[in-house]
This record gives sequence, C-alpha cells and structure tokens, in this order.
Amino acid sequence: MYPRLYLARNLLRDDGIVFISVDDTEAANLRQLMNEVFGEENFLAAIAWEKRYTRSNNAKLFYSLKDTILVYRKSEAVATIRETRSEESKAIYSNPDNDSRGVWTSSSYVNPATKEERPNLVYPIKNPHSGDVVEHPTHAWKYEQAEHLRHVRENRLWWGQKGDAKFPRLKNFLGEIGEGIVPTDIWDYETSGTTDEGGLQVKELFGEAVFDNPKPTKLIRRMMGLATKPGDKDIVLDFFAGSGATGHAVSELNGQDAGNRQFILVQLPEPTGRTDYRTIADICKERIRRVIKKLNDEDAGKLDMHRGARLDRGFRVFKLSESNFKTWDAQVEHEPKALEGQLELHIDHIRDERTNDDILYELLIKSGFPLTTNVKTLTLEGKSVYSVSDGAMLLCLERKLTLELIRSMAAMKPERVVCLDEGFAGNDQLKANAVQIFKTKGVTSFKTV
Repeated sequence: MYPRLYLARNLLRDDGIVFISVDDTEAANLRQLMNEVFGEENFLAAIAWEKRYTRSNNAKLFYSLKDTILVYRKSEAVATIRETRSEESKAIYSNPDNDSRGVWTSSSYVNPATKEERPNLVYPIKNPHSGDVVEHPTHAWKYEQAEHLRHVRENRLWWGQKGDAKFPRLKNFLGEIGEGIVPTDIWDYETSGTTDEGGLQVKELFGEAVFDNPKPTKLIRRMMGLATKPGDKDIVLDFFAGSGATGHAVSELNGQDAGNRQFILVQLPEPTGRTDYRTIADICKERIRRVIKKLNDEDAGKLDMHRGARLDRGFRVFKLSESNFKTWDAQVEHEPKALEGQLELHIDHIRDERTNDDILYELLIKSGFPLTTNVKTLTLEGKSVYSVSDGAMLLCLERKLTLELIRSMAAMKPERVVCLDEGFAGNDQLKANAVQIFKTKGVTSFKTV
C-alpha cells in the first residue's frame, strides 16, 4: 500500500482530499501509514460509516456495522470544509418574529461551566418584555458582558413567543452562517447508504449480483460534496475502482447539480471466474456504459435546464500494455546472425495487430499530451491526419505519404508534425523534401517513428 499511497499523494492537487474506506481489522495500521505519507498535521477525520443497520446473530463475538473512512488533505490549502445543507437541516430555521434578517434558529445562552468556573461570565440580564432581571442560579452565561450588550442592541435575544422564557436564547440567522454546515465524523446509513444498497444498485443495472459488497453511490456523492464543486472541473480518481461505483456517483451528481466533474477509474483485470465478465475491470467498464445509457434515457425528451444542452457523459477505456513499437534488444549476442535477426525484426517495427488508435495514444503520451486531449480526424489529399489539441500537433499514420499530403499538412502551420517512418517507404528524397517544407512553414518539430 505504501507506494500506492505515496503516488496518490503526488497526484493530489494542493487543495486535494483523499478518502479511504477500511474495516476495523486494518484501520489502525492504515492510520499509521497515512500519517507517514501525508503527515499527522493533514489528518482531517476518521469517519464512522454505518454500512449496515441490522446485526447477524451468527457472529460469536462482535458484529461490525461500520467501516472507517480516513480523510486526509494534501496541504493546508484545505483550510475549511463545509457540507451542503440538507432540506432537513434547513427545516429548523424559521422567522416567528418576522425579523428583517430572515429565518433563524436559536441556541442556548447558558454556559456548561458553573459560576465558580467562569466568574467573568456572570452578570444580570434584563428581560425587556417583563422587566425582570434574571441570573442563572448555578451556571455562567456563554458570552462576556460586552458581547451580550451587542446582542441586546442588535435584537439577537429570543425570550419566547410570549416573551416569558426563563432564560434568553441567541438567534442565529441562516443568512449570516454562510453556505453549508460543518461536517461530522459519524455518517448514518440513511444519509450515506449501505453496502446492501450498493448491491441493489448493481443488481438493478445488470439484473443479477455480479459484484460483492460494492459501495453505495450515496456514500461517494457525500464525499464529493465535501471535496468538489460543480463548476470547477474537478477530477475524481479512484485507484481501486472495483465495480465502478465512483464513476456511477460522479455521473449522478453531475446530473443533479449540472457539474462538470471528471472521473478516472483504475482497476486491475482480476479474474472473476465468470464467462461473461471475465475480470473485475470488465464489470467496471460495463457498469459505466449502463449507467450512461440509463441517465441518457432518463434525459430523453427533456431540455437541460442548467445549460441548454445535454451533459457529455462519454468516457474512454485504456489498457496498460507494452509499446506498439518493437524495442531493440541490447542484450542480443554480437554475432552476425543474431544482429541480422534483430535488423529483420525492425524492417517493420510496429507490432502485429496494433491499430491506429493504439499507436495514436502512445504517441500522444510520449509527446506530452494527456489522454483526454481533444483529437480530431481530418482528411487531407484523401489521407487521414489526426489534429491534436486544435492543430498544435498533426499526427499522420498513413503508410504511403505523398508530397501533396506533406504540403497540405505544412499549410496548416502546426507546431509539431509526427509521421510513420514507414510512410516514406525508403524514399529519402521525399523525406528530405518534407524536412524542408515543414521548416519553411515554421514547424518547430518534425519527427518520424
């Protein structure tokens, strides 16, 4: 786990947050490891998530109803975290006295500390409705007298609907508190879902239980509510993607708040023993496809009220593989026959059964472009040319290049051009002309592979 967590920390933005769910068996060990990688000062919470709400009487000792979710930040750039205020939390606010500052809720004015413990917070308070002067018999007030006088001047004390409350309460206005509420470290199943709920979501998509104990999307949406904002183009990375619950949750949340979050899911092709979905990665990919279809079907015939356009729910799948290009074996014996064999292998140095898409994305990565770079396919002189990042680079994988095609590419004045060496078919004159044509048009880099 150490190298994975270390890499995860390096991938996080300075204002990034990481959530890791673990059961009680490894919670203590993971906490120590996270402290070493992220630093104790960046620990934010150990959330107790109520993943089940019914016990199993088959257990001989304790039966666990919770998992622990460790939360760490990358740096002090994360100074404040707020959770979206639910309709239930808003319901406690009202305005029984028609205060012009809007709805409010009240809090106790009495300090948990006694008078002896906080003598500086002991003073008489006058009830403006009855004229009575009151003091608490045993406890101090919460606020110093100067602060209390401000509360009186600003009409922040509430003495009840009839003005006959025994002690005052402080009015807290929703409009002054700001957006969101402080999150807590206990997440109940009603607000955060259960593993059973996660299983039902998968069963609804596939028609059967194809994955054990998946996380509910409600849980992941709650995490994202703390760490992302709808319009910030945040990237959510799950490097133990499992069935793809994180991608499912991101898609759902974007649909709810018109967000533009993106997700990256990483999953090893662990065998499942099934014939239809041979690996967990296959389940993950298929789940995202079905989620997208389901959400698109739900949107069919409806206008997107947030943007006037449908959400882009496309995704790409990449598999880690060896290079598309054969590598020179430097360990081969320096004998004529061995070297001759190496040279013959490199007459056509592209591996068999590799597609243009395979080659395209390898060259994108090696050219410094991310896999999400915008790529368009152009037709020039009857040949296909890839325009990368709005023409910043042209990439041509044609096996038969022509002078007309080279001139057409040069006329677009890209910064870089990459062609297959095979495309020149040993025509050194055409290759030399290409170098000069691109140079005269200001192309800073022309390479063949």
